[in-house]
Amino acid sequence: MTTPLPGVGSAGGPTALRMLLGAHLRTLREQGGFSRAAAGWEIRASESKISRLELGRVSFKERDVKDLLSLYGVPNEERERLLDLVREANTPGWWHRFGDVLPSWFQSYLGLETTASLIRSYEVQFVPGLLQTRNYARAVIMLGHSHDSPKEIDQRVDLRMSRQRTLTSDNPPWYWVVIDESVLRRPIGGREVMREQIRALIEACARPNVQLQIVPFDVGGHSGAGGAFTILRFPDQELPDIVYIEHLTSALYLDKRDDVDLYTECIENLCVSAEPPDRSVEILERILKEFGDD
Repeated sequence: MTTPLPGVGSAGGPTALRMLLGAHLRTLREQGGFSRAAAGWEIRASESKISRLELGRVSFKERDVKDLLSLYGVPNEERERLLDLVREANTPGWWHRFGDVLPSWFQSYLGLETTASLIRSYEVQFVPGLLQTRNYARAVIMLGHSHDSPKEIDQRVDLRMSRQRTLTSDNPPWYWVVIDESVLRRPIGGREVMREQIRALIEACARPNVQLQIVPFDVGGHSGAGGAFTILRFPDQELPDIVYIEHLTSALYLDKRDDVDLYTECIENLCVSAEPPDRSVEILERILKEFGDD
Protein backbone atom coordinates (compact mmCIF):
# COMPACT_ATOMS: atom_id res chain seq x y z
CA MET A 1 0.00 0.00 0.00
CA THR A 2 1.39 3.41 -0.97
CA THR A 3 0.85 6.75 0.68
CA PRO A 4 -0.76 9.61 -1.27
CA LEU A 5 1.47 12.42 -2.49
CA PRO A 6 0.84 15.23 0.02
CA GLY A 7 0.37 18.84 -0.85
CA VAL A 8 0.45 18.49 -4.64
CA GLY A 9 -1.26 21.43 -6.27
CA SER A 10 -0.20 23.81 -3.51
CA ALA A 11 3.52 23.73 -4.13
CA GLY A 12 3.60 26.15 -7.03
CA GLY A 13 6.64 26.09 -9.30
CA PRO A 14 8.49 23.25 -11.01
CA THR A 15 11.38 23.27 -8.55
CA ALA A 16 9.09 22.63 -5.59
CA LEU A 17 7.19 19.98 -7.53
CA ARG A 18 10.44 18.15 -8.25
CA MET A 19 11.27 18.21 -4.55
CA LEU A 20 7.85 16.82 -3.64
CA LEU A 21 7.99 14.15 -6.33
CA GLY A 22 11.50 13.19 -5.31
CA ALA A 23 10.49 12.83 -1.67
CA HIS A 24 7.52 10.70 -2.69
CA LEU A 25 9.69 8.45 -4.85
CA ARG A 26 12.00 7.98 -1.88
CA THR A 27 9.02 7.00 0.29
CA LEU A 28 7.81 4.50 -2.32
CA ARG A 29 11.30 2.98 -2.61
CA GLU A 30 11.69 2.64 1.14
CA GLN A 31 8.20 1.17 1.55
CA GLY A 32 9.07 -1.40 -1.10
CA GLY A 33 12.33 -2.30 0.63
CA PHE A 34 14.52 -1.35 -2.34
CA SER A 35 18.01 0.10 -2.05
CA ARG A 36 19.15 3.09 -4.10
CA ALA A 37 21.47 0.73 -5.96
CA ALA A 38 18.54 -1.52 -6.93
CA ALA A 39 16.51 1.47 -8.08
CA GLY A 40 19.46 2.75 -10.08
CA TRP A 41 19.89 -0.63 -11.77
CA GLU A 42 16.25 -0.53 -12.85
CA ILE A 43 16.71 2.74 -14.76
CA ARG A 44 20.25 2.07 -15.95
CA ALA A 45 21.68 4.75 -13.67
CA SER A 46 23.97 5.14 -10.69
CA GLU A 47 22.99 5.19 -7.03
CA SER A 48 24.00 8.87 -6.93
CA LYS A 49 21.47 9.70 -9.66
CA ILE A 50 18.69 8.13 -7.58
CA SER A 51 19.84 10.30 -4.69
CA ARG A 52 19.68 13.44 -6.87
CA LEU A 53 16.23 12.47 -8.16
CA GLU A 54 14.92 11.92 -4.66
CA LEU A 55 16.24 15.31 -3.57
CA GLY A 56 14.56 16.98 -6.56
CA ARG A 57 17.86 18.37 -7.81
CA VAL A 58 17.55 17.14 -11.39
CA SER A 59 14.70 16.96 -13.88
CA PHE A 60 12.74 13.73 -14.22
CA LYS A 61 12.71 11.61 -17.36
CA GLU A 62 9.24 10.18 -17.81
CA ARG A 63 10.66 6.81 -18.84
CA ASP A 64 12.76 6.60 -15.67
CA VAL A 65 9.81 7.40 -13.44
CA LYS A 66 7.64 4.82 -15.24
CA ASP A 67 10.29 2.15 -14.64
CA LEU A 68 10.65 3.09 -10.98
CA LEU A 69 6.88 3.07 -10.42
CA SER A 70 6.71 -0.40 -12.00
CA LEU A 71 9.50 -1.59 -9.70
CA TYR A 72 7.71 -0.17 -6.66
CA GLY A 73 4.39 -1.73 -7.67
CA VAL A 74 2.42 1.52 -7.87
CA PRO A 75 -1.21 1.05 -9.06
CA ASN A 76 -2.18 2.37 -12.50
CA GLU A 77 -4.40 5.19 -11.22
CA GLU A 78 -1.63 6.64 -9.04
CA ARG A 79 0.93 6.06 -11.80
CA GLU A 80 -0.98 8.32 -14.19
CA ARG A 81 -1.38 11.03 -11.56
CA LEU A 82 2.33 10.98 -10.78
CA LEU A 83 3.33 11.00 -14.44
CA ASP A 84 1.11 14.06 -15.01
CA LEU A 85 3.03 15.77 -12.22
CA VAL A 86 6.35 14.76 -13.80
CA ARG A 87 5.31 16.57 -16.97
CA GLU A 88 4.28 19.62 -14.95
CA ALA A 89 7.54 19.59 -12.99
CA ASN A 90 9.51 19.54 -16.24
CA THR A 91 7.74 22.64 -17.57
CA PRO A 92 10.29 25.49 -17.84
CA GLY A 93 9.83 28.39 -15.41
CA TRP A 94 9.38 32.02 -16.46
CA TRP A 95 13.15 32.50 -16.20
CA HIS A 96 13.79 30.04 -19.05
CA ARG A 97 13.98 32.89 -21.57
CA PHE A 98 17.00 34.28 -19.70
CA GLY A 99 18.97 31.06 -20.16
CA ASP A 100 21.83 32.80 -22.00
CA VAL A 101 22.84 34.76 -18.90
CA LEU A 102 21.42 32.54 -16.15
CA PRO A 103 23.87 30.16 -14.41
CA SER A 104 22.47 26.69 -13.74
CA TRP A 105 23.08 26.96 -9.99
CA PHE A 106 20.83 30.04 -9.80
CA GLN A 107 17.91 28.50 -11.70
CA SER A 108 17.04 26.33 -8.72
CA TYR A 109 16.94 29.39 -6.47
CA LEU A 110 14.52 31.21 -8.78
CA GLY A 111 12.18 28.23 -8.67
CA LEU A 112 12.31 28.17 -4.88
CA GLU A 113 11.93 31.94 -4.54
CA THR A 114 8.84 31.89 -6.76
CA THR A 115 7.28 29.15 -4.61
CA ALA A 116 8.20 30.37 -1.11
CA SER A 117 5.60 31.69 1.32
CA LEU A 118 8.24 33.30 3.58
CA ILE A 119 11.61 34.72 2.51
CA ARG A 120 14.00 35.95 5.19
CA SER A 121 17.26 37.56 4.08
CA TYR A 122 20.30 39.25 5.55
CA GLU A 123 22.41 41.51 3.33
CA VAL A 124 25.70 43.13 4.24
CA GLN A 125 26.89 44.66 0.97
CA PHE A 126 24.05 45.31 -1.49
CA VAL A 127 20.34 46.10 -1.41
CA PRO A 128 18.56 42.73 -1.92
CA GLY A 129 17.76 41.93 -5.54
CA LEU A 130 14.01 41.85 -4.86
CA LEU A 131 14.13 45.51 -3.78
CA GLN A 132 16.66 46.98 -6.21
CA THR A 133 15.82 49.74 -8.67
CA ARG A 134 16.74 49.21 -12.29
CA ASN A 135 19.64 51.69 -12.14
CA TYR A 136 21.00 50.27 -8.90
CA ALA A 137 20.71 46.72 -10.29
CA ARG A 138 22.62 47.73 -13.40
CA ALA A 139 25.40 49.25 -11.28
CA VAL A 140 25.67 46.10 -9.14
CA ILE A 141 25.66 43.79 -12.17
CA MET A 142 28.37 45.85 -13.86
CA LEU A 143 30.67 45.21 -10.90
CA GLY A 144 30.82 41.50 -11.68
CA HIS A 145 30.13 41.48 -15.42
CA SER A 146 32.01 44.47 -16.77
CA HIS A 147 33.17 42.46 -19.80
CA ASP A 148 29.66 41.44 -20.86
CA SER A 149 28.06 42.98 -23.92
CA PRO A 150 25.42 45.71 -23.47
CA LYS A 151 22.78 43.16 -24.55
CA GLU A 152 23.87 40.70 -21.87
CA ILE A 153 23.86 43.41 -19.22
CA ASP A 154 20.33 44.41 -20.26
CA GLN A 155 19.23 40.75 -19.99
CA ARG A 156 20.67 40.44 -16.51
CA VAL A 157 18.92 43.63 -15.40
CA ASP A 158 15.62 42.47 -16.96
CA LEU A 159 15.93 39.15 -15.13
CA ARG A 160 16.35 40.92 -11.80
CA MET A 161 13.38 43.18 -12.48
CA SER A 162 11.26 40.18 -13.48
CA ARG A 163 12.07 38.48 -10.17
CA GLN A 164 10.45 41.37 -8.33
CA ARG A 165 7.01 40.40 -9.65
CA THR A 166 7.09 37.70 -6.98
CA LEU A 167 6.43 40.39 -4.35
CA THR A 168 3.45 41.85 -6.22
CA SER A 169 1.81 38.61 -7.36
CA ASP A 170 -1.73 37.62 -6.34
CA ASN A 171 -0.35 35.48 -3.52
CA PRO A 172 2.99 37.10 -2.64
CA PRO A 173 5.41 35.77 -0.03
CA TRP A 174 6.07 37.53 3.25
CA TYR A 175 9.47 39.16 2.73
CA TRP A 176 11.44 39.98 5.87
CA VAL A 177 14.86 41.45 5.16
CA VAL A 178 17.58 42.70 7.48
CA ILE A 179 20.29 44.91 5.98
CA ASP A 180 23.48 46.28 7.44
CA GLU A 181 23.77 50.07 7.54
CA SER A 182 26.82 49.77 5.26
CA VAL A 183 24.45 48.75 2.43
CA LEU A 184 22.88 52.20 2.59
CA ARG A 185 26.17 54.09 2.92
CA ARG A 186 27.96 52.51 -0.02
CA PRO A 187 27.26 54.77 -3.07
CA ILE A 188 26.71 52.05 -5.67
CA GLY A 189 26.23 53.76 -9.04
CA GLY A 190 26.75 57.23 -7.60
CA ARG A 191 24.76 59.55 -5.38
CA GLU A 192 21.73 59.97 -7.66
CA VAL A 193 21.35 56.20 -8.08
CA MET A 194 21.53 55.80 -4.31
CA ARG A 195 18.96 58.53 -3.73
CA GLU A 196 16.59 56.77 -6.09
CA GLN A 197 17.28 53.43 -4.42
CA ILE A 198 16.71 54.70 -0.89
CA ARG A 199 13.43 56.33 -1.96
CA ALA A 200 12.40 52.95 -3.40
CA LEU A 201 13.18 51.27 -0.08
CA ILE A 202 10.99 53.82 1.72
CA GLU A 203 8.15 52.92 -0.65
CA ALA A 204 8.81 49.19 -0.10
CA CYS A 205 8.35 49.64 3.65
CA ALA A 206 4.71 50.57 2.97
CA ARG A 207 3.95 47.22 1.32
CA PRO A 208 1.93 44.91 3.57
CA ASN A 209 4.12 41.88 2.75
CA VAL A 210 7.53 43.57 3.19
CA GLN A 211 9.32 44.12 6.50
CA LEU A 212 12.69 45.87 6.49
CA GLN A 213 15.10 46.21 9.40
CA ILE A 214 18.46 47.98 9.53
CA VAL A 215 21.44 46.97 11.67
CA PRO A 216 23.17 50.27 12.62
CA PHE A 217 26.92 50.66 12.86
CA ASP A 218 26.82 51.23 16.60
CA VAL A 219 25.71 47.63 17.19
CA GLY A 220 29.30 46.56 16.57
CA GLY A 221 29.86 42.83 16.05
CA HIS A 222 26.78 40.66 15.56
CA SER A 223 25.68 37.17 14.49
CA GLY A 224 25.59 38.06 10.79
CA ALA A 225 29.34 38.47 10.54
CA GLY A 226 29.56 35.38 8.31
CA GLY A 227 27.92 37.15 5.37
CA ALA A 228 24.66 37.34 3.45
CA PHE A 229 22.15 34.48 3.34
CA THR A 230 18.49 33.78 2.66
CA ILE A 231 16.09 31.33 4.32
CA LEU A 232 13.09 30.13 2.29
CA ARG A 233 9.97 28.54 3.75
CA PHE A 234 7.24 26.93 1.63
CA PRO A 235 3.47 26.60 1.93
CA ASP A 236 3.68 22.81 1.71
CA GLN A 237 4.83 21.32 5.01
CA GLU A 238 6.47 18.41 3.19
CA LEU A 239 9.11 20.81 1.87
CA PRO A 240 11.92 21.64 4.30
CA ASP A 241 13.16 25.17 4.89
CA ILE A 242 16.18 25.89 2.71
CA VAL A 243 19.12 28.20 3.38
CA TYR A 244 20.62 29.79 0.27
CA ILE A 245 24.16 31.20 0.32
CA GLU A 246 25.52 32.68 -2.88
CA HIS A 247 29.16 32.73 -3.90
CA LEU A 248 30.85 34.34 -6.88
CA THR A 249 30.49 31.36 -9.22
CA SER A 250 28.25 28.96 -7.29
CA ALA A 251 25.82 28.66 -4.39
CA LEU A 252 25.04 26.47 -1.39
CA TYR A 253 21.59 25.06 -0.68
CA LEU A 254 21.33 23.79 2.90
CA ASP A 255 18.32 21.80 4.08
CA LYS A 256 19.71 19.70 6.93
CA ARG A 257 17.82 20.50 10.12
CA ASP A 258 20.92 21.45 12.11
CA ASP A 259 22.13 23.86 9.41
CA VAL A 260 18.73 25.48 8.99
CA ASP A 261 18.31 25.86 12.75
CA LEU A 262 21.69 27.59 13.01
CA TYR A 263 20.84 30.15 10.32
CA THR A 264 17.35 30.64 11.72
CA GLU A 265 18.84 31.44 15.11
CA CYS A 266 21.28 33.81 13.40
CA ILE A 267 18.58 35.81 11.65
CA GLU A 268 16.46 35.88 14.80
CA ASN A 269 19.41 37.42 16.64
CA LEU A 270 19.91 39.90 13.81
CA CYS A 271 16.28 40.97 14.10
CA VAL A 272 16.87 41.67 17.79
CA SER A 273 20.11 43.59 17.10
CA ALA A 274 18.56 45.63 14.30
CA GLU A 275 16.42 48.69 14.77
CA PRO A 276 12.70 47.77 14.92
CA PRO A 277 10.81 47.86 11.61
CA ASP A 278 8.84 50.98 12.57
CA ARG A 279 12.08 52.97 12.65
CA SER A 280 13.25 51.94 9.16
CA VAL A 281 11.60 54.81 7.27
CA GLU A 282 13.01 57.35 9.73
CA ILE A 283 16.53 55.96 9.26
CA LEU A 284 16.17 55.81 5.47
CA GLU A 285 14.93 59.40 5.30
CA ARG A 286 17.87 60.58 7.41
CA ILE A 287 20.39 58.83 5.15
CA LEU A 288 18.56 60.14 2.08
CA LYS A 289 19.13 63.69 3.29
CA GLU A 290 22.81 62.93 3.75
CA PHE A 291 22.93 61.97 0.04
CA GLY A 292 21.59 65.45 -0.76
CA ASP A 293 17.87 64.77 -1.13
CA ASP A 294 15.74 67.68 0.12
